[in-house]
Order: sequence, then C-alpha cells, then structure tokens
Amino acid sequence: MDLGETPAVAAEIFGDRLEQAVRYAELLADAGVRRGLIGPREVPRLWERHILNCAVLGEALPDKRSLSLCDVGSGAGLPGIPVALARPDVEITLLEPLLRRTTFLEEVVRELRLDNVTVLRGRAEEMVGKIQVDVVTARAVAPLDRLAGWGLPLLRPYGQMLALKGESAEQEVAEHKAALQKLGAESWSVEVIGAAVVSTPTHVVRVQVGESPGGVRAAARRAKAARASRAGTRRRR
Repeated sequence: MDLGETPAVAAEIFGDRLEQAVRYAELLADAGVRRGLIGPREVPRLWERHILNCAVLGEALPDKRSLSLCDVGSGAGLPGIPVALARPDVEITLLEPLLRRTTFLEEVVRELRLDNVTVLRGRAEEMVGKIQVDVVTARAVAPLDRLAGWGLPLLRPYGQMLALKGESAEQEVAEHKAALQKLGAESWSVEVIGAAVVSTPTHVVRVQVGESPGGVRAAARRAKAARASRAGTRRRR
C-alpha cells in the first residue's frame, strides 16, 4: 500500500534512526495490515496520525537519566516503537497480552535492531511486582480510570503515567478525578504536544504518583481472579 512521501519533519524527530522509522512504517502498511493490526484506510495517514503523533511523546518524558518506560497494550507498537526510535536513550517495554501482536512486535524489534526495546506478553495486572518503571504510557487502550488502575501499580515511586488521548482529554480527567485520587495520584494535567510537528497535536494526560503508587493490591486481586477464571475454563474443556 502507498505510504506516500516521508514527511521532512521525520528527519528532525528520528535523526540517524530515520531509516528505521521508514522501515517501521513499511512494516505497519504491509504485515500490520495483513495481520489486522492496522486498518487499510489508515495507511495513507500512518505518518501523521500514528507514527509522528506518537513520536512527539518523547518531548514530554521526564528529564531523568536511565529512564524506563512501559507501553501498556502496545498493539502494533504505538506509541512505544516511535518513542524508542526518537529516544534511543530510554529503556522501553512493550507490554501486550495477545500472541499475534507480540509476535509482530518481536519481528519489528528484531528487524529494526532496537536494542533499547523489550517485548513482554501479558496483562498489566499480571506484571505488578515483576516490572517497575519510571513512566507508563498507552494509546487508545481504555478510559482513564481503567487505564490508571492498570498502569499506576507498575510505576516506581514518583513515577508518571502519560496517556495519549483525544481532544476530550480534559473532560475525561474531570470525569475520573475521584478514581485517580483513589489510586494514589497526587496530581494530573492535560498537555498538548507536537504542535510544530503534526497538524493535529497530541493530547497527553500526565498523572503523577507519590512515594507509594496506588492500586497495587487491587491489581493483584484482578490478576488472581483472571488466573482462576482461566484455570476453570481449562478444567471444563
């Protein structure tokens, strides 16, 4: 499928990793479409709406050395892979429960030689206590309250969740303030980034936690219930 020309601004964002970014776009347009990870109608706007829209998240990351990030429900690698290409200094985990998606992600990481990226198959609630990162991010995965319930327990003390949302981000924050407080969030804000790069800027909900990120016990209970449910299903077969 025709991707069109690579936007000139891509060179500014990806620098010496531009060739890898172009290859990622080609993989999304080919295998990504064939495997149902990207809709065919999205191909002409892969750069603008997906790759660049996600890559600008790199400018919103905390200014910290040895930064680690987990992309929850990574799907086709958005936003994790564009961020990994734009910010090779960040250690990134792509967390995805579905096998066909993790298979694609592993192939992409291997072909693009992304040594700062790890692919992990599983659900966020199953990873509590197994992984702990400075930043959790996600794009179009779930409403903010559910996403916070999955993501905040994975954070280190004083970590942040950066959720990519649409123009209704402010409204979503207003609706879920109580849930964020219950999960131990200390502050939250909506930021618009990438205005100089893409015609439709990226809206990011930034949620800051304190010394003890909340939701850990609740996530552990959900993981236990999910394991019990799967075990019961296997026994009935």
